[in-house]
Amino acid sequence: EKISETFFYNSEDIYSRPLVTEDSEIPINLLTFKHSFGYDCTRSVNLLLMDSQTLMYIAGNQVVLLDLKTNSQSYLRSSSGGGIGFIMAHPTKQYFAVGEKGKKPNLIIYDYPSLRPYRILRGGTEEAYVSGDFNSAGTLLASVGGSPDYMLTIWDWKQEKIVLRSKAFSQDVYKVTFSADNEEQLTTSGAGHIRFWKMALTFTGLKLQGALGRFGKTAVTDIIGYVELPDGKVISGTEWGNFLLWEEDLIKVELCRAGHKPCHNGPVSQLVLDEGELVTVGKDGFIRVWNLETIDTADSVDDTGLVEVEPMNELHVGRNVSLSFVLKIFKLHVLFVLQDTNGAIWKLDLTFSNMTRDPECLYTFHSGRIEAMSVSPTTYLMATTALDRSVRIYDFISNSQVSEIKFKQGGTALTWAPHVVSLCLIAVGFEDGVVRIIEVYDPKGLPILAGQTNTENAEINLKQAFKPHTTVVTALAYERNGEVLATGSKDKTVFFFAVEDEYEPIGFIYVPGPVQALQWSPPSHVKSTLLILCENGFALQVPAPLPEEQDRVSTYQLKNLPMQYFHFHSIKSRIKIALREKKREEMKKAKLEWIKQQQEMGKEIEEEEPEEEPEEEPLPPLYIPEEPSPILCGFYSAPGKFWLSLGGYDSGFLYHCEFSHDHQDDPENRKDEPFEVIPIGDTDNNPIHQISFCRLLMFCGMQNGALRVYPLQDQDLSANTLKEYWCFNVHDNDYGQIQGICPSYDDRFLITCGGDGNIFTFNILSPEDVHRELKAKIPSPRITPFPFLCIFSLEEVKQKKEYERIMKEAEEKKKKKREELIVLRHELLFLLQKNQELPMHVQLHREVHLFFVRVICLQRHLLKCSYPMFRDSLEFDTVVVHATQSNHQISTYRLVAMSEKCYQDKEHPSWKRTVLQWACKPAEKREIVTETRRTHRANDDHLNLISNVVSGFHLSLIVEKSDEMKAKIMTRKAEWDELYKSKPSDDYENPRDAEDIKEAQENMGCYKLKTATNYRVPEHKQMNTEKKMMQLTSLEMLIHKRKANMNKEIMSLRDLKVSIIDEIKCLVQELKSIQTSLDLSECLPLPLIPQLHPDEVPEKKFEYDNDILLRFKEEQEAKAKLQEQLEGSSSSRAFRHGILRAPSVKEIGPMAQAAHPMEIASSVVTEQQKVFEIEKAEPAEMELEILKREKIKNLYLQETLIKKVNTLMINFDAELCFLRHKKLKLDVQMKSADLRYITWYEELLILKNLEKHENLLQGRVNTLISEQEAVQSKLNSYLEQMEDRKCEIAKLQECEKALYANFQASLGENNEFAHFLTEVLNKKIKCMEKKEGRETEDENEENDEESRLETDEENSGSEDEVFDDSVCPKKCNEVLFQNTIQLRQKRLDIEKALTEEKKVAANLRKKYNALAKKAKVVENSLDTADRELETFQQEKQQRLNELYVVVPLKLHQVEYLVNGEMPSDFSQALVFTNQSLDYLQKRIVDLHNEKIMQRKIYKKAQEQHKQLIQDKKEMEIQIRRLEEKCSHLMMEKFGQLVDFEAVQAHSVNIRVEQLKVQIMEKEYVRSQELKKWEKRISDLRQQLMKLTKENTSKLQQLNRFCLENQQLETKLALLKNELGVEFQGTRATDIKEKARLESRLKHRACDTALLREEINLLSRKGGYLKERALLSRKDGCLFPQSSSPRNSETPAELSPVLTPGRVTDVP
Repeated sequence: EKISETFFYNSEDIYSRPLVTEDSEIPINLLTFKHSFGYDCTRSVNLLLMDSQTLMYIAGNQVVLLDLKTNSQSYLRSSSGGGIGFIMAHPTKQYFAVGEKGKKPNLIIYDYPSLRPYRILRGGTEEAYVSGDFNSAGTLLASVGGSPDYMLTIWDWKQEKIVLRSKAFSQDVYKVTFSADNEEQLTTSGAGHIRFWKMALTFTGLKLQGALGRFGKTAVTDIIGYVELPDGKVISGTEWGNFLLWEEDLIKVELCRAGHKPCHNGPVSQLVLDEGELVTVGKDGFIRVWNLETIDTADSVDDTGLVEVEPMNELHVGRNVSLSFVLKIFKLHVLFVLQDTNGAIWKLDLTFSNMTRDPECLYTFHSGRIEAMSVSPTTYLMATTALDRSVRIYDFISNSQVSEIKFKQGGTALTWAPHVVSLCLIAVGFEDGVVRIIEVYDPKGLPILAGQTNTENAEINLKQAFKPHTTVVTALAYERNGEVLATGSKDKTVFFFAVEDEYEPIGFIYVPGPVQALQWSPPSHVKSTLLILCENGFALQVPAPLPEEQDRVSTYQLKNLPMQYFHFHSIKSRIKIALREKKREEMKKAKLEWIKQQQEMGKEIEEEEPEEEPEEEPLPPLYIPEEPSPILCGFYSAPGKFWLSLGGYDSGFLYHCEFSHDHQDDPENRKDEPFEVIPIGDTDNNPIHQISFCRLLMFCGMQNGALRVYPLQDQDLSANTLKEYWCFNVHDNDYGQIQGICPSYDDRFLITCGGDGNIFTFNILSPEDVHRELKAKIPSPRITPFPFLCIFSLEEVKQKKEYERIMKEAEEKKKKKREELIVLRHELLFLLQKNQELPMHVQLHREVHLFFVRVICLQRHLLKCSYPMFRDSLEFDTVVVHATQSNHQISTYRLVAMSEKCYQDKEHPSWKRTVLQWACKPAEKREIVTETRRTHRANDDHLNLISNVVSGFHLSLIVEKSDEMKAKIMTRKAEWDELYKSKPSDDYENPRDAEDIKEAQENMGCYKLKTATNYRVPEHKQMNTEKKMMQLTSLEMLIHKRKANMNKEIMSLRDLKVSIIDEIKCLVQELKSIQTSLDLSECLPLPLIPQLHPDEVPEKKFEYDNDILLRFKEEQEAKAKLQEQLEGSSSSRAFRHGILRAPSVKEIGPMAQAAHPMEIASSVVTEQQKVFEIEKAEPAEMELEILKREKIKNLYLQETLIKKVNTLMINFDAELCFLRHKKLKLDVQMKSADLRYITWYEELLILKNLEKHENLLQGRVNTLISEQEAVQSKLNSYLEQMEDRKCEIAKLQECEKALYANFQASLGENNEFAHFLTEVLNKKIKCMEKKEGRETEDENEENDEESRLETDEENSGSEDEVFDDSVCPKKCNEVLFQNTIQLRQKRLDIEKALTEEKKVAANLRKKYNALAKKAKVVENSLDTADRELETFQQEKQQRLNELYVVVPLKLHQVEYLVNGEMPSDFSQALVFTNQSLDYLQKRIVDLHNEKIMQRKIYKKAQEQHKQLIQDKKEMEIQIRRLEEKCSHLMMEKFGQLVDFEAVQAHSVNIRVEQLKVQIMEKEYVRSQELKKWEKRISDLRQQLMKLTKENTSKLQQLNRFCLENQQLETKLALLKNELGVEFQGTRATDIKEKARLESRLKHRACDTALLREEINLLSRKGGYLKERALLSRKDGCLFPQSSSPRNSETPAELSPVLTPGRVTDVP
């Protein structure tokens, strides 16, 4: 049945959800997805454009839809949770396909923009989809899978049916596409292949037929990008950057650029046909446009198969850009969106015209894996770093990137400093071993708070940098009190720093392996210790070092720091065996219980014949991995105890370990085992990489990108605690290993980062909801939290209370506003009701009423809001200050508030100062270099043995003497070499002269005119847009500052006027009181009180008070009554007039006072008349005198006050005139600054127009410089290798010479077999001849050495018939002959090695020459580029010279006169400063004096040179004379010229002496062995003698036994003969026995009596006999004292033996 066109699947049934274990009651919405910050830019095609404002890309298990206008995101979750392989849009953009990953993944078609699942395609591949494409009609969909099946499938996707399928290839397939012109053709490409498919109709039906592309002579390459042409051909890219034109399944031509340059410098990632042109995208950052017709018709003209073509246009997107994929923006045919694998998304304009816009970077991200992440301890900011050399700061409340900083090396570790250290410091570790401390700050000086708009302008400042390690920094950790920073590295060291204003090094320790993680003990522990986890299975614990206790004089190594080790020993094999045994026992136990239950139920169990049970697999033997499993993460559980998570073989468990107290010397020999193990489900091949704790929850980051959450119910971890969990796949399942998990400072959010470059934020379910869902399993609040969980600090509790208080106040304000609205609503209803009660002709219609209400509200809103809004944009409004006694006035500048950018620039020095600082202050770098000293001991046993032998001692003296002679020779040669090295060359220059010349060139100055043809713009004076912008900003800031200062002075003058007015008012009031006591004729006129004009206080225009409102109300009522009388009481007009406003009393009062000054005087006169009328009585004489004095005093006070008032006004006017004069000067300066600003702005416009071309030229120069440096480094490397080969060749030649010298020494003098042995030595071996011949034929190269060998072979071949070298001749020394054979073999080996070394040297020379040619080409290109750039700079300067510059001058400054008059044309005039002119005139005099001095110096040097030449000639003559004398003496003494160095070097035959030493060593060793054997023989002889003696004694004993046996046998025979004799007659035996018993009875009676007497004595005398009895005790027996001689006669027979506990009789 066909599927309906309107059918859709339910989204909720498809999307994957978190996995929650059964009966766990963990809420499924424990975490909710919030935002995605990263971008998986390394994925080949990870960008899709659905419309002009929506981008789509894959992020882990989500598809992100990004709105380009609002930057908002929406998400589409994968259905399987196994990841997403590809996304592809339908040609109509109505649908898009999502190919997923996992077991039997689905390919889902979604509707756009509703995102509803439209079709689900099943069974297309086994593990993952990697690519897909719709045909041009949109009816078919092609998909290709990954490993292991690589299945190509053609779908009728609307009916969810497979049309065709076939295996695409046996290796990775990257891409599949339909042909745009022929839907029956497809193309796939991938690792080392490209394949062309056709859907062909055969006898058995429609089939897929694929033709594999054959590369032929072209090297096999991975093909990433290709495009099908309309005529069926295909163009593909290569790894080396050329294009391949395929026709059928063969390469027609290979396309390159002129000079066989590649089309792109690197792999070609994509090819696109656009409007008849071919657009190619390369990893080198270039986009090039080619003529399609030229490429399509290209044909090879030679055997190389290369055809040269040139692009029509090209665009370099930028430096460090690696382009991967390009898309045309929907409905816009000139703009493209581009994916950059270095972490960016670009927007491009490919029109290639004058109006073409520059590439615009839309978004930037981390490139590749996120290495480290940390969250601020006080706000919602997080920091991340990666190997792309950047550190980024994100605000995860506003979902935006705050700031970014780039470095020269990739970041590998990062941590945010705790709040006790600083709120904005971050420590970052890098792959070169450097640790940098950076600071996040607001350039305005405001605190950085998440969610505010000003965080967009946050900046990162490098505060400190140091290098504690030599390789990658892997871990950083601050001590819990923030006093120590620990850093770990792969160089097996941990470094400690004291955290102060500047981080000071404490020292470092060595650890047994590369550091994986560092963790300080939590605050619950008494001591502060550091847990160090190493990759190779080691864990260490060290206390925090104290800086004052360390000795850092010679090294930073901390040697006395106590360390505890734990070397993990695998126990997983034992655990598996124990679990298997337990399972067997449980099965047996369950079977027995079942049988018992059946028997109890009365059922008989028939005994069936036992079935043959399948043989169980034998238990595996104990397995210990050869390489220890790596430690992934760990954390403290208690002091000295910790948990570990391991990878490799030991994954699948959490191990609880403890440090032992036994200290072994070598930690490698330790085998420590954990004391507790917790199995973690489904983690055998998916270990835990990261662990974090938050709200009694344990978050685990897995290797497959999944996030697990375990609720913690107890203090300690246990198997029951970790049995239930919540799991959610978030990052990519293949390469999205979670690198970091961090909760926010208030535990409301969770952030994860992974190896796929993605950063995700989640909302954590509120604690109330968690407690509600987990109510049955949450422990009592009195239980202390888990020791290593973070609890709220006092400050956080305080902040939380403050937040609750603010929220409470806000709610109260809202409540009050609601009440006010209710009151206003009631008033409105009341007014409406009153309006209804009025007559119809007086009523206001509802529309009119509402209109007036809106007008009133609008006016109120404008008064409250609009005025401050417009006022806020002004920093200073125009204020005019008037003089009090003249018409002079002064006004302020109307200043607009500076922009945020200008405020930001305030933090930085001006561009001129910055340049000076850069020139004066060199960069200071502090590096901590750890020095390690290793001592090596040599074994001198042989020398010690030789020293014990006298002859050996003599030999050592000879050898030492020879060595001394050689050392003297070498010392002499070294001295000569040093002497020759110190000899200056012919072109030697004195460094002091070079420095003087350089200083003169730098400081002398260049006074060429900028319009001159030979003028070259110095590098430090070259101007670009950025510098010009800095100039303009600096000028604008300067103008603003000067005007603002002037405004402040004017405002202070106004404040002075206000204070003067207040003072004058007080004085006038006092003057009034004085004039009341004076006559009217004596009263002077009151001085006028100066008033403030309205333009002096413009801020009071909108101020009013109650008096003003009441007066306004009265005026309006009067106007209303008048209007009612005139127009019939029109209520609408009265209402309209009600909104008008009366002038302020403060504004009217002063004006009225100034207008009517005489009214005041008249009021004073009337008051005085009233006073005189009251006083009618005549005063007395004394009273008249008093009145007279009072009158004089008042007259004086009146004059003084009036003068004081006039003085105040005169002084104020003087201050105003002075400030007015100062402002006039400033106006002139500001006008000049404005003119300069206009000129600089015109220059800026010119620079902006030329900036793009300049950047291209500068980029080309920089590229060539880097290329030249790379080539030069390779040349230096080749030179070093060639020097090494030369040294090796010289050593081999020396060895060969030494071999011949050794041979001559072994021959001795007058050896009759010398000729024969020499021929044996020089003879060649045939196998060597054949081998060398084969090598010669293979390489087709001959050198002088091989020709010499061939000649020797011919000579030796002719002589082989004469002698046989395999047999030693008679009378020839056999040892000498064998030695010759060995020397010949060594000679052949040396010659072979020499030949190989020469070949290697020749190859290096060839490579060096080729590279030198390339270097020359690069140098020429660089010179050309420099000239082009210099020409461009000249053109730019000419353009700048064309601008007109206004220079105001006074007449006395003009010195350019013609015939004593100023000319009308000043075009040939030059504007020059007086200081520069004076300097040049002074420089002329200085140069003249310097010239005279240099001539004197030159003359002196010339005389010295002549003297040195003369001395040299004399020395040469003396040397020749001494050489002749030496030669004459040698001829007289030796008869020939002798080389003394050779004689001294060969005076001792070292080889013979060495052989003698070896003989003596062997003899000594053998003598020692002989002594050992002799000693052993003597020991064995002694042992044999001892055994012999023992054997003899045994034989003697045996002899005695034999004699006794014989005697007993004899007695036995006699007894047999006498048998029965005792029974004959009286029995003598009975008589003897009877007598013995009778005597024994008598003895017993006597003993009893004695004992009784002793008892009586003991009871009376107190133990005297007891002591005697004790003295008679011997060996445990007590012998009583006998009282009669009879008793003493037979003590042995009669005395009883007393032992403890019993009495026995001796028989």
